[in-house]
Amino acid sequence: MKLDVLGSVLCAQCPAACCRYVALPLDKPRTVRDYDDIRWYLMHEGFSVFVEDGDWYVQIESKCKNLRDDNLCGVYETRPEICENYQPGDCDYLGGDYGYDHLFTHPSQLEAYVERKLGRRLGDRSGRTPSAPTRRRVTPVNGRTPRRTSTGAQTVAGRRRASR
Repeated sequence: MKLDVLGSVLCAQCPAACCRYVALPLDKPRTVRDYDDIRWYLMHEGFSVFVEDGDWYVQIESKCKNLRDDNLCGVYETRPEICENYQPGDCDYLGGDYGYDHLFTHPSQLEAYVERKLGRRLGDRSGRTPSAPTRRRVTPVNGRTPRRTSTGAQTVAGRRRASR
């Protein structure tokens, strides 16, 4: 469908799809661990991962706090530059084919992709000797026992990507 109406007319009919998610760039996965971290994202509700022109992104379904009930922007005059630069021709309302190289909405989709690409299964712990979890001895520092911290998954680096 071609855009042959003014953006304001289009916006009056729009379900505000672009205001209901955020897409952030990911480092291109290179190791099994990198793919396993991405699998972890997909285990959370509202998360998907897509590849577009070779670039990897995590998409998080989350409605903008400024989106009004009529699907218009509540802070339109002072909206962020990323929103201001978004053109009606880029509108999610106009099409459904985003031209993704890959779209992963469930961990099993990524697992199948990695198995085809690397010949390995994510989560496969074969090759390791099964054993009970080991407890690490914690040495007190200055008479206090340090708290255990979690490293978490790979962090998302880079800038926030404009909604597509």
